Formats: sequence, structure tokens, C-alpha cells
Amino acid sequence: MRPYVVAGNWKMNTDMDSAIALAEALRARVDALEPGAQVQVLLCPPYPMLASVAAAVKGSPIGVGAQNMYLEDSGAYTGEVSAAMLVSAGCSHVILGHSERRQYFDDSNAVVNAKVKKAFTGGLVPIMCVGETLEQRETGVTEAVITMQIREGLEGVTAEQVRTMVVAYEPVWAIGTGRTATPEQAQEVHVYIRDLVATMYDRETADALVLQYGGSVKADNAAELFAQPDVDGGLIGGASLKAEQFLEIISAAKARTAAHP
Repeated sequence: MRPYVVAGNWKMNTDMDSAIALAEALRARVDALEPGAQVQVLLCPPYPMLASVAAAVKGSPIGVGAQNMYLEDSGAYTGEVSAAMLVSAGCSHVILGHSERRQYFDDSNAVVNAKVKKAFTGGLVPIMCVGETLEQRETGVTEAVITMQIREGLEGVTAEQVRTMVVAYEPVWAIGTGRTATPEQAQEVHVYIRDLVATMYDRETADALVLQYGGSVKADNAAELFAQPDVDGGLIGGASLKAEQFLEIISAAKARTAAHP
């Protein structure tokens, strides 16, 4: 069975005190949860809190990821952060190509691709986000949009690398709107992505790829989403800022892996 990855994307929320408090609260409770096979829990706070959150969860099953990074190693890029900086702050993962980065900061597929490759060479596991807008879904071009994002995002990425990374399907119309793709809609797109990766690489690579769902995942719908055979965890937004909700989502992932070892 593929490992599950449940990542909390805190976006531009928390300050130093509240970030540390949330990390410490989650650490204490995650340690006490019933063990579940291969559930990787990640916290992805804003840049200023990365090192402090990493220190707060050190030695626990919780890892730390960043919300973005730049595609160069160093240089005169004011305001940007490199893969090496993230690793030195305690990160193991990095979110790339989130819909908000694509929408507000013009991260193209080519930019996302360059960042994915830089993450690998820099020692980070990329979580590459893909997904369609409401207009794209309603006009029937979801598969075309996903195909372009996957093909261009993985250009030059090896099969071996794909087997170790994460792709997060996040329908843009379900992010922060309270709307959620039905479990069947999520499964349908995840199967499409997996089959597409099989045509680009091979079935073994496609079957090893971890596919998260991201789009208004909450405590009350996580179990149903995670029950889908091709949904391998979640990229969680607002619910990850509430310890109780996030713990219930983690518990749903653990229950799923325990039922299907």
C-alpha cells in the first residue's frame, strides 16, 4: 500500500507564539493516536515559523514542509527562499504550484517544473499541486487542464523521482469555498492522473505515486474521501489550523491504513 501523507497548509496564518503552540498541541496528541501504517503528518507554516515549528516537533512522527521555494540555489533574489535554506530550517517537503501561487503570483507550469526539479536536487520532497477552476470544470476541460499541468510539471523528472514525490489534486473551486468535490469526483480525477502518469512513465511508477486530495477537507468528510482507493491523504487548509479538526483528519487516515495494511 502507498503511504498516506496528511499535510497541514497553514498559508499566511499564525504568529510565532500561536504556531509553536499549535505544533506542540499536535505533537502531544499525534504521539498518543493509535498507530497507523505509513501515515506521514506534515505541518507547513509560513517561512518565519519554519525553524521554530521544526524544533517543536523534533523527535516526533510529525515532519515540516514549506509552502513554496525559489528555483535558484542563491543570489540576488530579494524576498525568495532556496531549497538549501528550507532544509537547514528543518524541512523535508515543499508545496509547489498551489493554486494560490498560480493565481496570485503567476507560477506557470514551467516555473513549477523548475521548482520541482530544484526541490529534488536540494533534498526536498515536492508536493506538486494541480487542479481546475470552476469555469474549467463547467466547460468540460478538467482533463485537458490536468494533463497540461502534469505533463509540463513533470517534464524532465525521472520515474524514480516521481515514485518518491506527492501530487495534490486541488480543485480550485473547492478551496476555501466550503464546497468539496464528492468522493467519487475526487477518485475520478485521481484515477485519471494515475493513468496519465502510467502513459508517461509506467504502471509501477503510477501506482507508487502518492496522490493527495486538497479542497475543503474537514473532519466530517475526511474518512469518506480517504476511503477512495486512489486518494492517499490530504493537503489540508483551514482545518489544519484547528488542532482537534486536524487530529480527526489524521485519525481518519490512520484508520484507513489500518483497515488496508
